[in-house]
Amino acid sequence: MTAPVVTVTGGPVPRGEEILTTEALRFVADLQRRFGGRRAELLAKRQEKRAEIARTGRLDFLPETAHIREGDWKVAAAPPKLRDRRVEITGPADRKMTINALNSGAKVWLADFEDASAPTWHNVVAHQRNLVDAYERRVDFTTAEGKSYTLKPDDELATVVMRPRGWHLDERHVLVDGTAVSGALFDFGLYFFHNAVRLLARGSGPYFYLPKTESHLEARLWNDVFNHAQDVLGIPRGTIRATVLIETITAAFEMDEILYELRDHISGLNAGRWDYLFSIVKNFRDAGPSFVLPDRNAVTMTAPFMRAYTELLVKTCHKRGAYAIGGMSAVIPSRRDAAANAAALQKVRDDKDREAGDGFDGSWVAHPDLVPVCREAFDAVLGSSEAQLDRLRDEVEVTADQLLDVASAGGQTTSVGLHNAVGVGLRYLEAWLRGHGAVGVFGLMEDVATAEISRSQVWQWVNNGVVLADTGEKVTPDLVRRHLTEELGHLREELGDTAFESGRWTVARDLFLEVALAEDFPDFLTLPGYALLD
Repeated sequence: MTAPVVTVTGGPVPRGEEILTTEALRFVADLQRRFGGRRAELLAKRQEKRAEIARTGRLDFLPETAHIREGDWKVAAAPPKLRDRRVEITGPADRKMTINALNSGAKVWLADFEDASAPTWHNVVAHQRNLVDAYERRVDFTTAEGKSYTLKPDDELATVVMRPRGWHLDERHVLVDGTAVSGALFDFGLYFFHNAVRLLARGSGPYFYLPKTESHLEARLWNDVFNHAQDVLGIPRGTIRATVLIETITAAFEMDEILYELRDHISGLNAGRWDYLFSIVKNFRDAGPSFVLPDRNAVTMTAPFMRAYTELLVKTCHKRGAYAIGGMSAVIPSRRDAAANAAALQKVRDDKDREAGDGFDGSWVAHPDLVPVCREAFDAVLGSSEAQLDRLRDEVEVTADQLLDVASAGGQTTSVGLHNAVGVGLRYLEAWLRGHGAVGVFGLMEDVATAEISRSQVWQWVNNGVVLADTGEKVTPDLVRRHLTEELGHLREELGDTAFESGRWTVARDLFLEVALAEDFPDFLTLPGYALLD
Protein backbone atom coordinates (compact mmCIF):
# COMPACT_ATOMS: atom_id res chain seq x y z
CA MET A 1 0.00 0.00 0.00
CA THR A 2 1.34 3.44 -0.92
CA ALA A 3 1.90 5.99 1.81
CA PRO A 4 -1.07 8.33 2.28
CA VAL A 5 -0.80 11.85 0.97
CA VAL A 6 -1.56 14.23 3.85
CA THR A 7 -2.27 17.86 3.08
CA VAL A 8 -2.73 20.46 5.82
CA THR A 9 -4.56 23.55 4.56
CA GLY A 10 -5.01 25.27 7.91
CA GLY A 11 -2.93 28.28 8.76
CA PRO A 12 -0.28 28.54 11.47
CA VAL A 13 -1.28 28.00 15.10
CA PRO A 14 1.17 28.94 17.89
CA ARG A 15 3.25 25.84 18.65
CA GLY A 16 1.04 23.89 16.28
CA GLU A 17 4.07 22.08 14.91
CA GLU A 18 4.33 20.27 18.25
CA ILE A 19 0.94 18.67 17.60
CA LEU A 20 0.91 18.37 13.80
CA THR A 21 4.08 16.30 13.58
CA THR A 22 4.75 14.07 10.61
CA GLU A 23 4.35 10.96 12.76
CA ALA A 24 1.08 12.14 14.33
CA LEU A 25 -0.43 13.05 10.98
CA ARG A 26 0.67 9.71 9.54
CA PHE A 27 -1.12 7.99 12.43
CA VAL A 28 -4.31 9.96 11.74
CA ALA A 29 -4.05 9.27 8.02
CA ASP A 30 -3.76 5.53 8.69
CA LEU A 31 -6.97 5.67 10.77
CA GLN A 32 -8.75 7.57 8.00
CA ARG A 33 -7.64 5.10 5.31
CA ARG A 34 -8.64 2.08 7.35
CA PHE A 35 -11.92 3.30 8.80
CA GLY A 36 -13.10 6.25 6.70
CA GLY A 37 -15.04 4.01 4.31
CA ARG A 38 -16.95 2.29 7.11
CA ARG A 39 -17.71 5.65 8.65
CA ALA A 40 -19.27 6.78 5.36
CA GLU A 41 -21.33 3.59 5.14
CA LEU A 42 -22.65 4.08 8.68
CA LEU A 43 -23.60 7.68 7.95
CA ALA A 44 -25.60 6.37 4.99
CA LYS A 45 -27.28 3.85 7.30
CA ARG A 46 -28.43 6.75 9.46
CA GLN A 47 -30.36 8.07 6.50
CA GLU A 48 -31.86 4.65 5.88
CA LYS A 49 -32.97 4.45 9.51
CA ARG A 50 -34.48 7.90 9.34
CA ALA A 51 -36.41 6.93 6.19
CA GLU A 52 -37.71 3.83 7.96
CA ILE A 53 -38.93 5.92 10.90
CA ALA A 54 -40.61 8.35 8.50
CA ARG A 55 -42.34 5.44 6.78
CA THR A 56 -43.50 3.61 9.91
CA GLY A 57 -43.61 6.30 12.59
CA ARG A 58 -42.07 3.73 14.95
CA LEU A 59 -38.91 2.53 16.62
CA ASP A 60 -38.46 -0.70 18.54
CA PHE A 61 -35.81 -2.86 20.13
CA LEU A 62 -33.93 -4.87 17.52
CA PRO A 63 -35.19 -8.46 17.20
CA GLU A 64 -31.88 -9.63 15.72
CA THR A 65 -29.98 -8.63 18.87
CA ALA A 66 -32.38 -10.05 21.45
CA HIS A 67 -29.76 -12.63 22.42
CA ILE A 68 -27.44 -9.81 23.51
CA ARG A 69 -30.11 -8.14 25.63
CA GLU A 70 -31.01 -11.47 27.21
CA GLY A 71 -27.43 -12.73 27.60
CA ASP A 72 -25.37 -12.93 30.79
CA TRP A 73 -22.28 -10.78 30.23
CA LYS A 74 -20.57 -7.75 31.70
CA VAL A 75 -18.21 -5.03 30.55
CA ALA A 76 -14.61 -4.86 31.74
CA ALA A 77 -14.09 -3.44 35.22
CA ALA A 78 -13.35 0.28 35.32
CA PRO A 79 -9.74 1.37 35.84
CA PRO A 80 -8.93 3.05 39.18
CA LYS A 81 -9.20 6.60 37.83
CA LEU A 82 -12.76 5.98 36.60
CA ARG A 83 -14.20 4.22 39.65
CA ASP A 84 -15.48 7.36 41.36
CA ARG A 85 -17.35 9.64 38.98
CA ARG A 86 -19.81 11.31 41.33
CA VAL A 87 -19.26 14.74 39.82
CA GLU A 88 -18.01 15.58 36.34
CA ILE A 89 -17.43 19.02 34.88
CA THR A 90 -17.58 19.78 31.17
CA GLY A 91 -16.01 22.45 29.02
CA PRO A 92 -13.65 23.22 26.14
CA ALA A 93 -9.90 22.78 26.51
CA ASP A 94 -8.96 26.43 26.18
CA ARG A 95 -6.14 27.54 28.45
CA LYS A 96 -8.25 29.02 31.26
CA MET A 97 -10.87 26.25 31.30
CA THR A 98 -8.18 23.57 31.30
CA ILE A 99 -6.81 24.90 34.57
CA ASN A 100 -10.18 25.68 36.16
CA ALA A 101 -11.69 22.30 35.27
CA LEU A 102 -8.70 20.31 36.48
CA ASN A 103 -8.68 22.34 39.72
CA SER A 104 -12.47 22.32 40.18
CA GLY A 105 -12.74 19.47 42.69
CA ALA A 106 -14.69 17.37 40.18
CA LYS A 107 -13.67 13.73 39.83
CA VAL A 108 -13.71 13.93 36.01
CA TRP A 109 -13.30 16.69 33.46
CA LEU A 110 -14.89 16.13 30.06
CA ALA A 111 -12.39 17.98 27.88
CA ASP A 112 -14.70 18.82 25.03
CA PHE A 113 -13.74 19.03 21.36
CA GLU A 114 -17.37 18.67 20.36
CA ASP A 115 -20.50 20.57 21.47
CA ALA A 116 -18.73 23.00 23.83
CA SER A 117 -15.97 23.85 21.36
CA ALA A 118 -16.38 25.67 18.06
CA PRO A 119 -14.19 23.67 15.64
CA THR A 120 -12.06 26.49 14.27
CA TRP A 121 -8.65 25.37 13.09
CA HIS A 122 -7.03 27.30 15.91
CA ASN A 123 -9.22 25.60 18.52
CA VAL A 124 -8.78 22.02 17.35
CA VAL A 125 -4.98 22.38 17.33
CA ALA A 126 -4.44 24.71 20.31
CA HIS A 127 -6.73 22.68 22.58
CA GLN A 128 -4.71 19.54 21.84
CA ARG A 129 -1.59 21.48 22.78
CA ASN A 130 -3.20 22.67 26.02
CA LEU A 131 -3.88 19.10 27.14
CA VAL A 132 -0.29 18.04 26.45
CA ASP A 133 0.86 21.07 28.44
CA ALA A 134 -1.47 20.14 31.30
CA TYR A 135 -0.02 16.62 31.53
CA GLU A 136 3.46 18.10 31.49
CA ARG A 137 2.41 20.66 34.15
CA ARG A 138 3.44 23.58 31.99
CA VAL A 139 -0.03 25.02 31.48
CA ASP A 140 -0.74 28.40 33.05
CA PHE A 141 -2.87 31.41 32.25
CA THR A 142 -2.84 35.11 33.14
CA THR A 143 -5.78 37.38 32.41
CA ALA A 144 -5.52 40.87 30.98
CA GLU A 145 -6.17 42.11 34.52
CA GLY A 146 -3.16 40.19 35.81
CA LYS A 147 -4.95 37.30 37.54
CA SER A 148 -2.89 34.10 37.32
CA TYR A 149 -4.14 30.51 37.11
CA THR A 150 -1.93 27.48 37.85
CA LEU A 151 -2.52 23.80 38.53
CA LYS A 152 -3.01 22.26 41.95
CA PRO A 153 -0.97 19.17 42.95
CA ASP A 154 -1.54 16.13 40.74
CA ASP A 155 -3.55 14.21 43.33
CA GLU A 156 -6.13 17.03 43.47
CA LEU A 157 -6.73 17.21 39.71
CA ALA A 158 -9.73 15.83 37.86
CA THR A 159 -9.28 12.81 35.57
CA VAL A 160 -9.54 13.87 31.92
CA VAL A 161 -12.05 12.17 29.63
CA MET A 162 -11.67 13.69 26.18
CA ARG A 163 -14.66 14.04 23.81
CA PRO A 164 -13.81 14.06 20.09
CA ARG A 165 -16.23 15.24 17.45
CA GLY A 166 -19.03 12.96 16.27
CA TRP A 167 -18.90 10.71 13.22
CA HIS A 168 -20.86 13.20 11.10
CA LEU A 169 -18.26 16.00 11.12
CA ASP A 170 -15.22 16.46 8.89
CA GLU A 171 -11.95 18.24 9.59
CA ARG A 172 -11.65 20.17 6.33
CA HIS A 173 -8.19 21.56 7.08
CA VAL A 174 -6.55 18.13 6.78
CA LEU A 175 -6.90 16.05 3.62
CA VAL A 176 -5.89 12.42 3.30
CA ASP A 177 -5.49 11.39 -0.33
CA GLY A 178 -7.47 14.51 -1.26
CA THR A 179 -10.43 13.85 1.05
CA ALA A 180 -11.22 15.67 4.29
CA VAL A 181 -10.38 13.54 7.32
CA SER A 182 -13.09 12.54 9.78
CA GLY A 183 -13.22 15.04 12.64
CA ALA A 184 -13.68 12.17 15.08
CA LEU A 185 -10.59 10.32 13.85
CA PHE A 186 -8.56 13.53 13.74
CA ASP A 187 -9.40 14.50 17.33
CA PHE A 188 -9.07 10.99 18.70
CA GLY A 189 -5.94 10.21 16.72
CA LEU A 190 -3.95 13.27 17.74
CA TYR A 191 -4.92 12.96 21.39
CA PHE A 192 -4.19 9.25 21.59
CA PHE A 193 -0.91 9.51 19.69
CA HIS A 194 0.46 12.30 21.86
CA ASN A 195 -0.92 11.30 25.25
CA ALA A 196 -1.56 7.57 25.63
CA VAL A 197 1.93 6.68 26.87
CA ARG A 198 2.19 9.94 28.81
CA LEU A 199 -1.08 9.25 30.65
CA LEU A 200 -0.18 5.66 31.49
CA ALA A 201 3.07 6.88 33.02
CA ARG A 202 0.99 9.18 35.25
CA GLY A 203 -1.21 6.33 36.48
CA SER A 204 -4.14 7.32 34.31
CA GLY A 205 -5.02 6.39 30.73
CA PRO A 206 -6.54 7.48 27.42
CA TYR A 207 -10.23 7.92 28.25
CA PHE A 208 -12.91 9.15 25.85
CA TYR A 209 -16.53 10.28 25.72
CA LEU A 210 -18.15 9.21 22.43
CA PRO A 211 -20.88 11.59 21.20
CA LYS A 212 -23.82 11.38 18.81
CA THR A 213 -23.73 7.58 18.56
CA GLU A 214 -26.84 6.32 16.76
CA SER A 215 -26.37 2.55 16.68
CA HIS A 216 -24.35 -0.37 18.01
CA LEU A 217 -22.67 -0.63 14.60
CA GLU A 218 -21.18 2.82 15.19
CA ALA A 219 -19.95 1.59 18.58
CA ARG A 220 -18.42 -1.43 16.82
CA LEU A 221 -16.51 0.91 14.54
CA TRP A 222 -15.11 2.78 17.54
CA ASN A 223 -14.08 -0.53 19.11
CA ASP A 224 -12.18 -1.49 15.97
CA VAL A 225 -10.51 1.93 15.87
CA PHE A 226 -9.46 1.48 19.50
CA ASN A 227 -7.98 -1.97 18.89
CA HIS A 228 -6.02 -0.82 15.87
CA ALA A 229 -4.73 2.33 17.56
CA GLN A 230 -3.55 0.37 20.59
CA ASP A 231 -1.84 -2.22 18.40
CA VAL A 232 0.02 0.44 16.40
CA LEU A 233 1.43 2.08 19.54
CA GLY A 234 2.10 -1.23 21.26
CA ILE A 235 -0.38 -0.58 24.05
CA PRO A 236 -2.42 -3.49 25.44
CA ARG A 237 -5.95 -3.81 24.13
CA GLY A 238 -8.47 -2.63 26.70
CA THR A 239 -6.29 0.26 27.86
CA ILE A 240 -8.60 2.77 26.20
CA ARG A 241 -11.82 3.36 28.11
CA ALA A 242 -14.89 5.03 26.66
CA THR A 243 -18.16 6.40 27.95
CA VAL A 244 -20.90 6.61 25.34
CA LEU A 245 -23.47 9.39 25.39
CA ILE A 246 -26.97 8.06 24.88
CA GLU A 247 -28.17 11.28 23.31
CA THR A 248 -30.08 9.95 20.31
CA ILE A 249 -33.44 8.22 20.36
CA THR A 250 -32.13 5.39 18.18
CA ALA A 251 -29.27 4.68 20.62
CA ALA A 252 -31.79 4.50 23.49
CA PHE A 253 -33.13 1.33 21.86
CA GLU A 254 -29.61 -0.19 21.59
CA MET A 255 -27.99 0.47 24.97
CA ASP A 256 -27.23 -3.18 25.68
CA GLU A 257 -25.83 -3.64 22.21
CA ILE A 258 -23.60 -0.55 22.46
CA LEU A 259 -22.17 -1.78 25.75
CA TYR A 260 -21.64 -5.22 24.25
CA GLU A 261 -19.76 -3.97 21.19
CA LEU A 262 -17.41 -1.95 23.40
CA ARG A 263 -17.37 -4.37 26.33
CA ASP A 264 -13.56 -4.50 26.55
CA HIS A 265 -13.26 -0.72 26.31
CA ILE A 266 -16.34 0.82 27.90
CA SER A 267 -16.89 2.13 31.40
CA GLY A 268 -20.37 3.62 31.18
CA LEU A 269 -23.19 5.47 29.47
CA ASN A 270 -24.31 9.08 29.90
CA ALA A 271 -27.77 10.61 29.61
CA GLY A 272 -27.37 13.52 27.18
CA ARG A 273 -30.71 15.20 27.67
CA TRP A 274 -30.73 18.11 25.21
CA ASP A 275 -29.36 16.23 22.21
CA TYR A 276 -31.79 13.44 23.07
CA LEU A 277 -34.72 15.82 22.63
CA PHE A 278 -33.18 17.20 19.45
CA SER A 279 -32.86 13.65 18.13
CA ILE A 280 -36.53 12.98 18.80
CA VAL A 281 -37.54 16.07 16.84
CA LYS A 282 -35.18 15.18 14.00
CA ASN A 283 -36.26 11.56 13.67
CA PHE A 284 -40.00 12.04 14.24
CA ARG A 285 -40.37 15.43 12.62
CA ASP A 286 -43.11 14.25 10.30
CA ALA A 287 -44.91 12.00 12.79
CA GLY A 288 -47.63 14.49 13.69
CA PRO A 289 -48.76 16.46 16.75
CA SER A 290 -48.10 13.67 19.28
CA PHE A 291 -44.34 14.22 18.80
CA VAL A 292 -44.41 18.02 19.06
CA LEU A 293 -42.48 19.22 22.10
CA PRO A 294 -43.66 22.17 24.22
CA ASP A 295 -41.37 24.99 25.38
CA ARG A 296 -37.88 23.68 26.14
CA ASN A 297 -38.14 24.68 29.81
CA ALA A 298 -41.40 22.75 30.13
CA VAL A 299 -39.73 19.44 29.23
CA THR A 300 -38.35 18.31 32.57
CA MET A 301 -36.52 15.14 33.45
CA THR A 302 -39.59 14.04 35.40
CA ALA A 303 -41.69 13.79 32.22
CA PRO A 304 -42.68 10.11 31.85
CA PHE A 305 -40.87 9.56 28.54
CA MET A 306 -37.68 11.10 29.95
CA ARG A 307 -38.00 9.02 33.13
CA ALA A 308 -38.33 5.92 30.97
CA TYR A 309 -35.13 6.81 29.13
CA THR A 310 -33.04 7.55 32.21
CA GLU A 311 -34.30 4.63 34.30
CA LEU A 312 -33.64 2.24 31.42
CA LEU A 313 -30.12 3.66 31.17
CA VAL A 314 -29.39 3.04 34.86
CA LYS A 315 -30.85 -0.46 34.76
CA THR A 316 -28.96 -1.40 31.59
CA CYS A 317 -25.63 -0.05 32.84
CA HIS A 318 -25.75 -1.69 36.25
CA LYS A 319 -26.85 -5.02 34.85
CA ARG A 320 -23.63 -4.98 32.79
CA GLY A 321 -21.29 -3.55 35.45
CA ALA A 322 -21.09 -0.16 33.73
CA TYR A 323 -21.44 3.30 35.25
CA ALA A 324 -24.54 5.42 34.66
CA ILE A 325 -23.72 9.14 34.42
CA GLY A 326 -26.49 11.71 34.69
CA GLY A 327 -27.22 14.77 32.60
CA MET A 328 -26.00 18.34 32.48
CA SER A 329 -26.84 21.08 34.96
CA ALA A 330 -26.08 24.17 32.91
CA VAL A 331 -26.93 26.86 35.47
CA ILE A 332 -24.45 29.72 35.78
CA PRO A 333 -24.51 30.86 39.42
CA SER A 334 -25.38 34.52 39.89
CA ARG A 335 -23.05 36.57 42.06
CA ARG A 336 -25.23 39.67 41.81
CA ASP A 337 -28.67 38.40 42.80
CA ALA A 338 -28.62 36.26 45.95
CA ALA A 339 -32.28 35.27 45.73
CA ALA A 340 -32.01 34.21 42.08
CA ASN A 341 -28.82 32.34 42.84
CA ALA A 342 -30.43 30.45 45.73
CA ALA A 343 -33.39 29.47 43.55
CA ALA A 344 -31.09 28.29 40.75
CA LEU A 345 -28.93 26.24 43.10
CA GLN A 346 -32.02 24.62 44.60
CA LYS A 347 -33.10 23.49 41.13
CA VAL A 348 -29.67 21.95 40.60
CA ARG A 349 -29.86 20.22 44.01
CA ASP A 350 -33.27 18.80 43.18
CA ASP A 351 -32.00 17.54 39.83
CA LYS A 352 -28.92 15.88 41.30
CA ASP A 353 -30.84 14.45 44.27
CA ARG A 354 -33.23 12.82 41.81
CA GLU A 355 -30.41 11.33 39.76
CA ALA A 356 -28.57 10.02 42.81
CA GLY A 357 -31.80 8.56 44.14
CA ASP A 358 -32.51 6.87 40.81
CA GLY A 359 -29.19 5.01 40.92
CA PHE A 360 -26.90 7.14 38.79
CA ASP A 361 -23.23 6.95 39.77
CA GLY A 362 -22.46 10.58 39.01
CA SER A 363 -23.57 13.56 36.99
CA TRP A 364 -22.46 16.61 34.99
CA VAL A 365 -22.16 20.30 35.77
CA ALA A 366 -20.99 23.15 33.56
CA HIS A 367 -19.63 25.54 36.20
CA PRO A 368 -17.08 25.01 39.00
CA ASP A 369 -19.45 26.57 41.57
CA LEU A 370 -21.87 23.68 40.97
CA VAL A 371 -19.31 20.99 41.78
CA PRO A 372 -20.04 21.05 45.55
CA VAL A 373 -23.80 20.91 44.93
CA CYS A 374 -23.49 17.81 42.76
CA ARG A 375 -20.98 16.20 45.09
CA GLU A 376 -23.22 16.69 48.14
CA ALA A 377 -26.14 15.00 46.38
CA PHE A 378 -24.09 11.93 45.51
CA ASP A 379 -22.18 11.87 48.81
CA ALA A 380 -25.52 11.56 50.59
CA VAL A 381 -26.34 8.40 48.65
CA LEU A 382 -22.89 6.88 48.06
CA GLY A 383 -21.33 7.50 51.44
CA SER A 384 -17.94 5.79 51.37
CA SER A 385 -18.78 3.81 48.22
CA GLU A 386 -17.38 4.81 44.83
CA ALA A 387 -20.56 4.02 42.91
CA GLN A 388 -23.88 2.21 43.26
CA LEU A 389 -23.46 -0.54 40.68
CA ASP A 390 -25.29 -2.88 43.03
CA ARG A 391 -28.56 -0.98 42.47
CA LEU A 392 -29.82 -3.16 39.65
CA ARG A 393 -33.27 -1.53 39.34
CA ASP A 394 -34.89 -4.89 38.59
CA GLU A 395 -38.28 -3.30 39.15
CA VAL A 396 -37.84 -1.11 36.07
CA GLU A 397 -39.55 -2.32 32.90
CA VAL A 398 -39.47 0.06 29.95
CA THR A 399 -41.34 -0.46 26.68
CA ALA A 400 -40.89 1.11 23.29
CA ASP A 401 -44.19 2.92 23.73
CA GLN A 402 -42.96 4.53 26.95
CA LEU A 403 -39.77 5.77 25.30
CA LEU A 404 -41.81 7.27 22.47
CA ASP A 405 -44.58 8.80 24.59
CA VAL A 406 -43.46 12.35 23.89
CA ALA A 407 -46.97 13.65 24.56
CA SER A 408 -46.45 12.72 28.22
CA ALA A 409 -44.28 15.85 28.56
CA GLY A 410 -47.42 17.95 28.79
CA GLY A 411 -46.70 21.68 28.82
CA GLN A 412 -47.49 24.35 26.28
CA THR A 413 -45.86 26.28 23.49
CA THR A 414 -45.84 29.97 24.35
CA SER A 415 -44.54 33.26 23.02
CA VAL A 416 -42.01 33.21 25.86
CA GLY A 417 -40.78 29.79 24.71
CA LEU A 418 -40.51 30.97 21.11
CA HIS A 419 -38.66 34.10 22.18
CA ASN A 420 -36.26 32.00 24.25
CA ALA A 421 -35.61 29.56 21.40
CA VAL A 422 -34.88 32.40 18.97
CA GLY A 423 -32.81 34.32 21.50
CA VAL A 424 -30.70 31.34 22.56
CA GLY A 425 -30.19 30.19 18.99
CA LEU A 426 -29.16 33.61 17.71
CA ARG A 427 -26.88 34.54 20.62
CA TYR A 428 -25.22 31.15 20.71
CA LEU A 429 -24.59 30.96 16.98
CA GLU A 430 -23.02 34.44 16.90
CA ALA A 431 -20.56 33.43 19.62
CA TRP A 432 -19.93 30.04 17.97
CA LEU A 433 -19.10 31.76 14.68
CA ARG A 434 -16.45 33.74 16.59
CA GLY A 435 -14.94 30.54 17.94
CA HIS A 436 -16.68 30.17 21.32
CA GLY A 437 -18.40 26.84 22.01
CA ALA A 438 -19.59 27.25 25.62
CA VAL A 439 -21.60 30.45 25.94
CA GLY A 440 -23.57 31.98 28.79
CA VAL A 441 -27.06 32.94 27.62
CA PHE A 442 -29.93 33.96 29.90
CA GLY A 443 -28.22 32.46 32.96
CA LEU A 444 -27.40 29.07 31.42
CA MET A 445 -24.23 27.68 29.85
CA GLU A 446 -25.35 26.87 26.34
CA ASP A 447 -23.59 24.70 23.75
CA VAL A 448 -24.36 23.22 20.35
CA ALA A 449 -26.85 20.76 21.85
CA THR A 450 -29.06 23.51 23.24
CA ALA A 451 -28.76 25.51 20.03
CA GLU A 452 -29.91 22.37 18.18
CA ILE A 453 -32.97 21.93 20.38
CA SER A 454 -33.75 25.66 19.99
CA ARG A 455 -33.72 25.66 16.20
CA SER A 456 -35.32 22.21 15.86
CA GLN A 457 -38.23 23.21 18.06
CA VAL A 458 -38.80 26.31 15.94
CA TRP A 459 -38.75 24.11 12.82
CA GLN A 460 -41.17 21.67 14.43
CA TRP A 461 -43.59 24.38 15.57
CA VAL A 462 -43.62 26.02 12.15
CA ASN A 463 -44.12 22.76 10.26
CA ASN A 464 -46.89 21.57 12.57
CA GLY A 465 -48.79 24.86 12.59
CA VAL A 466 -48.49 25.21 16.37
CA VAL A 467 -50.57 27.98 17.95
CA LEU A 468 -49.03 29.81 20.92
CA ALA A 469 -51.05 29.17 24.05
CA ASP A 470 -50.69 32.68 25.51
CA THR A 471 -51.20 34.86 22.42
CA GLY A 472 -53.15 32.70 19.99
CA GLU A 473 -50.62 33.41 17.23
CA LYS A 474 -49.69 30.66 14.83
CA VAL A 475 -45.96 30.00 14.58
CA THR A 476 -45.06 30.89 11.00
CA PRO A 477 -41.80 31.75 9.22
CA ASP A 478 -42.84 35.40 9.28
CA LEU A 479 -43.39 35.32 13.05
CA VAL A 480 -39.94 33.75 13.53
CA ARG A 481 -38.35 36.41 11.33
CA ARG A 482 -40.15 39.11 13.32
CA HIS A 483 -38.77 37.72 16.57
CA LEU A 484 -35.28 37.65 15.08
CA THR A 485 -35.55 41.25 13.90
CA GLU A 486 -36.76 42.37 17.33
CA GLU A 487 -33.96 40.44 19.04
CA LEU A 488 -31.34 42.01 16.79
CA GLY A 489 -32.76 45.43 17.60
CA HIS A 490 -32.51 44.76 21.34
CA LEU A 491 -28.95 43.53 20.91
CA ARG A 492 -27.93 46.68 19.02
CA GLU A 493 -29.32 48.81 21.84
CA GLU A 494 -27.65 46.63 24.48
CA LEU A 495 -24.24 46.46 22.82
CA GLY A 496 -24.06 49.77 20.99
CA ASP A 497 -23.54 50.26 17.27
CA THR A 498 -19.78 49.71 17.25
CA ALA A 499 -19.81 46.47 19.25
CA PHE A 500 -22.83 45.19 17.35
CA GLU A 501 -21.25 45.83 13.96
CA SER A 502 -18.01 44.14 15.01
CA GLY A 503 -19.92 40.93 15.81
CA ARG A 504 -21.31 38.34 13.42
CA TRP A 505 -24.97 38.95 14.12
CA THR A 506 -26.30 39.08 10.57
CA VAL A 507 -24.41 35.91 9.65
CA ALA A 508 -25.81 34.23 12.78
CA ARG A 509 -29.30 35.37 11.85
CA ASP A 510 -29.00 33.94 8.35
CA LEU A 511 -27.63 30.65 9.67
CA PHE A 512 -30.45 30.36 12.22
CA LEU A 513 -33.04 31.00 9.51
CA GLU A 514 -31.38 28.38 7.31
CA VAL A 515 -31.43 25.64 9.94
CA ALA A 516 -34.78 26.57 11.53
CA LEU A 517 -36.89 27.30 8.47
CA ALA A 518 -35.45 25.12 5.68
CA GLU A 519 -38.00 22.99 3.87
CA ASP A 520 -35.82 19.92 4.39
CA PHE A 521 -34.63 19.64 7.99
CA PRO A 522 -30.81 20.00 8.14
CA ASP A 523 -29.41 17.05 10.12
CA PHE A 524 -26.99 19.22 12.11
CA LEU A 525 -26.61 22.99 12.25
CA THR A 526 -22.85 22.51 12.45
CA LEU A 527 -22.75 21.19 8.89
CA PRO A 528 -23.73 24.46 7.16
CA GLY A 529 -22.19 26.41 10.04
CA TYR A 530 -18.76 24.82 9.65
CA ALA A 531 -18.24 26.48 6.26
CA LEU A 532 -18.60 29.87 7.99
CA LEU A 533 -15.86 29.23 10.57
CA ASP A 534 -12.23 30.22 10.21
